[in-house]
Order: sequence, then structure tokens, then C-alpha cells
Amino acid sequence: MGRNAIETVMGAAVLLVAAMFLYFAYNTAQIKAVTGYEVSARFFKVGGLAKGSDVRISGIKVGTVLDNKLDPVTFDAVVTMSIRPDIVLPADTTAVISSSGMLGDKYVMLLPGEADGKIAAGGLIEKTKDFRSLEDQVGEIIFLATGGDDGGSGGGL
Repeated sequence: MGRNAIETVMGAAVLLVAAMFLYFAYNTAQIKAVTGYEVSARFFKVGGLAKGSDVRISGIKVGTVLDNKLDPVTFDAVVTMSIRPDIVLPADTTAVISSSGMLGDKYVMLLPGEADGKIAAGGLIEKTKDFRSLEDQVGEIIFLATGGDDGGSGGGL
């Protein structure tokens, strides 16, 4: 009977340590959604940016992607983000879709400008740079390496 009690106590201790580890990992991984004011940005392509992705300035998480939707008139991708209330974005801020490494998750990188005006809640980030996939970059390198000539093939689809 004493052995069962020891096994039960040890099992409970293991579960407690596992719960503490999960709590620590959740708090340090910055995976919680950021609540604050909303801003939007328009992109030609977002390259797999998902709802819940990070919004970062200088590598620090300052927001969360709330929604991606297609504008039915311009066919641009409209990304809505929540930015921490203590972060005030200058009017000439640039939004760039970036990747955490070659195969990593996508996130929005904000490059604050130096304008005196600020982007208000519900405002639009005017300056954007689209996601550049690995295929786009390799194609550009090949184009530059061949002298930028398509060989007279017409280049059509």
C-alpha cells in the first residue's frame, strides 16, 4: 500500500512540474494576442501571413494580426493589426511582410518613420512592401545573372 502512495505523490509532482514548465513557456514565448488600437495596411501579396501572426518593431512584438481579407474592388490584401496602446506610430511608418528564416512563420515588420503626424486608431499604413518569396528572389537572381534578357522567347504565359 505504501508503494502506491509514493507513486501517486511522484506522479503528482511530475504533473506539477510539467504545468509550471508550460506556464513559464507560455509567458516567455510572447504568444498572447496583443490588445490595443487597430490599424490596417494594404499589400499586393501577403505570402501566407496568418491571423494571430506577430507585428514587430526591431524584433520586439508590439502587436498581433487580427484579420486578413481581400478588397473586392482593388483585389489587394487588407491586413488589420492590433498595436499596443503605448506604441505611437509615425504617419510615414512602413509595413513589411517578413519571414522568420527561410521556412519560418510570416510576420509584419513595422519600420517607423520620422514624420510628426501619427497614425490614429482605425488608420491606414500607407507605405507597404509585399512579401518576397524564395521563388521570387531566385527568379530575380537568375534574371540578373543572364543579363536581364529573356532570349527573345516572348516571356508570355
